[in-house]
Amino acid sequence: MPHPAAPIRETTVPADRPVPAARRPRPAWWAELLLAGVGYALYAVSRNAVPDHRAAALRRAQEILDVERSLHLSFELTVNHAAGHVTWLITGMDCYYATLHFIITVGALLWLYARRPEHFRQARTALYAATAAALAGFYLFALAPPRFLAGDGFIDTVVVHHTWGSWASNSVDTVSNQYAAMPSVHIVWSTWCAVVLYRYARNRAVRAAAVCYPVATLVVILSTANHFEADALAGLLTIAAGFAAARWAARFSFRPFRAPLA
Repeated sequence: MPHPAAPIRETTVPADRPVPAARRPRPAWWAELLLAGVGYALYAVSRNAVPDHRAAALRRAQEILDVERSLHLSFELTVNHAAGHVTWLITGMDCYYATLHFIITVGALLWLYARRPEHFRQARTALYAATAAALAGFYLFALAPPRFLAGDGFIDTVVVHHTWGSWASNSVDTVSNQYAAMPSVHIVWSTWCAVVLYRYARNRAVRAAAVCYPVATLVVILSTANHFEADALAGLLTIAAGFAAARWAARFSFRPFRAPLA
């Protein structure tokens, strides 16, 4: 006599356990474009509001420089002068500063979306959360870059060398926040790229380049006098907070699922 089939039991994954990354669908491309558009709109709002804080931004820049010097931790001026007197080097750094953080960050996002979709959501959330925090910092703590402190001896390299994309030009000034030094978004984005590429890329050369990228970016932002050391440290803390926020959000982003078990 045949035995009755074993009843099918359902098990529910606890609500506090996220859905495994491999089971998460790739997000819709149009939704990602919409998120990027919202992000740019927020940036535009912060950019238009900050110039009203110019006097405070300059005062804070002087105060940060004075504090760093009192602690004997300030080497921005030394790096700025060392690179600023080598024309080919500093013009290359100026171009690096103006373009590479956009190109590599967008490239890393597209690569994740196409090749590692199971990790895209959490990585993207970390980047966007950190960038949103940086925008809040720009609005609440407008800070001028060291290059605006000409009285302290800093060389404004894009003005001196007439580099393409000079922040002093009218065309760039209208799309760039001149008082957005704290935290350094260059450090935020380059560190994000380093983490995700090192973690998810399989090519050793790519992973090695990823590790070097934020280090090179640090040298560039100091050499071009666009940031203080404090801005770089704030950038590291900001992206760390972004990854923490993404990890927390991942616990609540997907509903529990039911899987039949024999």
